[in-house]
Amino acid sequence: QVQLVESGGGSVQAGDSLKLSCAASVPTFRNYVMGWFRQAPGMEREIVGIINENGEMTEYADSVKGRFTISRDNVGNTVYLQMNDLRPEDTAVYYCAASYCWPATTQTLYKYWGRGTQVTVSS
Repeated sequence: QVQLVESGGGSVQAGDSLKLSCAASVPTFRNYVMGWFRQAPGMEREIVGIINENGEMTEYADSVKGRFTISRDNVGNTVYLQMNDLRPEDTAVYYCAASYCWPATTQTLYKYWGRGTQVTVSS
């Protein structure tokens, strides 16, 4: 069983930056594709981006491309989401998730999920 715990959320102003972390409880973390998703109030959960097992490949949603960066530390069993130039429309609960598949661009491919961390961006 993989446990994922997100942290680093908060309330910021438009244009600010935040870095989210997702700590995994499993020693085989390096075997998983990791994804970041978000869900805004009244909206469906959507993909933000994904990173492959060794961190050499990433993909991003068009809405965050050029502003957000995903990275991972396979020694520390942690995946990160660096968010720059935040906008009010980035306000959402952000989730990390683990998959065995690449590219895991659909939520059904993710076996394990964290509980999320809230990000609020005010204008």
